[in-house]
Amino acid sequence: MSAPSSAFPSMAAVSEWVLRWAELVTRGPVLDVASGSGRHAVLFAERGLEVVAVDRERQSLPGVKWIEADLEDGSPWPFAGQHFGAVVVTNYLHRPLFARMEESLAEGGVLIYETFMAGNEKFGRPSNPAFLLRPGELLTAFSALAPIAFEQGYVERPKPAMIQRLCARRGAIDGVRIRP
Repeated sequence: MSAPSSAFPSMAAVSEWVLRWAELVTRGPVLDVASGSGRHAVLFAERGLEVVAVDRERQSLPGVKWIEADLEDGSPWPFAGQHFGAVVVTNYLHRPLFARMEESLAEGGVLIYETFMAGNEKFGRPSNPAFLLRPGELLTAFSALAPIAFEQGYVERPKPAMIQRLCARRGAIDGVRIRP
């Protein structure tokens, strides 16, 4: 992976979970849901993949197609009928989108998801149970996908928190190299 250019956010801001499984994403487009500053969109764009980022606030990053949309206002899913080689979500939870994200994965596509879970209220925000996953919830929500890796519990980095993580693929898993 090349070093980030000065136009991009620091790669240190990239989630360790996303970075760990990013090499499974071999084709685009990649959909970065609730992309914020675009740290994960940049990661995949720098790998030469087509990237679509969606967030309420538009960002401007070279090589990334931005869609400005409020995913929680009841508007239709802006990607109906489109399929992605990967869907990436971090630090975001809006349960009504689970089915839309799953439907948007192409055959062989990879879901990389990481967000806060119950118990995080001890460490700060988010603390509202509506924004915290229940134990095992990602596995249940994406049960039609083949799980590659799942973790839940306490993490110290990038800050103390209770986290749930899932990496899964649509279709059969014919081989995945697991790295530390």
